[in-house]
Amino acid sequence: MLSWALAAAGGMEEALRRELGTAVLRATGHLGGGCISQGQSYETDGGRVYVKSNSKPEARRMFEGEMASLEAILKTETIKVPKPIKVIDLPGVSTLFVMEHLEMRGLNRHSSKLGTQLADLHLHNQQLGEKLKKEESTVGKGQGQMEVQFVDQFGFHTVTCCGYLPQVNDWQTDWVTFFARQRIQPQMDMIEKNSGDREARELWARLQLKIPSLFCDVEIVPALLHGDLWGGNVAEDDSGPIIFDPASFYGHSEYELAIAGMFGGFSSSFYSAYHSKIPKAPGFEKRLKLYQLFHYMNHWNHFGSGYRGSSLNIMRNLVK
Repeated sequence: MLSWALAAAGGMEEALRRELGTAVLRATGHLGGGCISQGQSYETDGGRVYVKSNSKPEARRMFEGEMASLEAILKTETIKVPKPIKVIDLPGVSTLFVMEHLEMRGLNRHSSKLGTQLADLHLHNQQLGEKLKKEESTVGKGQGQMEVQFVDQFGFHTVTCCGYLPQVNDWQTDWVTFFARQRIQPQMDMIEKNSGDREARELWARLQLKIPSLFCDVEIVPALLHGDLWGGNVAEDDSGPIIFDPASFYGHSEYELAIAGMFGGFSSSFYSAYHSKIPKAPGFEKRLKLYQLFHYMNHWNHFGSGYRGSSLNIMRNLVK
């Protein structure tokens, strides 16, 4: 078994060397990874890289979504993310995702800066739209301007995965439709298929009718989201905060704060800095519960019925 593992590792390193066009490829001993993928850092001719590997059949789709998400966030120049480099297939073994290695430590000093920069990320598309309106009256634009295009719909140009489950990111002009059809409904379908949960199905049928009333008088401009921003996907270095492992799409900025509040990890200074730029709109707390419903259902579908109670409780409270 050990000799097979060593051969597989040797094959992986050989493929990496070839794909990255590097003579030097030396493991640094920096290991990482969560419940989905494994990670390892390497020295190369061009500096240090971090390589995630995953042997699931859906790994390429997952890594391509993550790469597209990192590229989109990077282009906004609002908040630091690792620069993505390449997705590599090792047929029959695994899929690799190579990105820049960043020296990261736990979020501590830069908590309020994270709040400010996350708000900047969320406001970026809206500000592009405002700039575009101003420019419509002038002929010709400066060179290199508007490299990021204004997006006036909800969705993303590719599939992204929250965990290893794919998210439907088809473009929609209406946020409520997008959220109900493309976030909660697919989770509900999976629950139905795996457990045929009647109470969940009945509560969802009632909640669907209620959702539009939670959005009265709220104007939503599509915001580029990280999409899976819990405490395990943020860090910092000397220059400031870093976010990673995104599952991006253009959605409602409030959606981002749902998982942030579920598993701890964010201090009051993060929230006050964020809300000083994006104040809470009326009905914020109820919508936050609605958005948390997605994450509880997603956890139910990933990790089992331990998350059933939380999912049903949210639905019961929202349909009251």
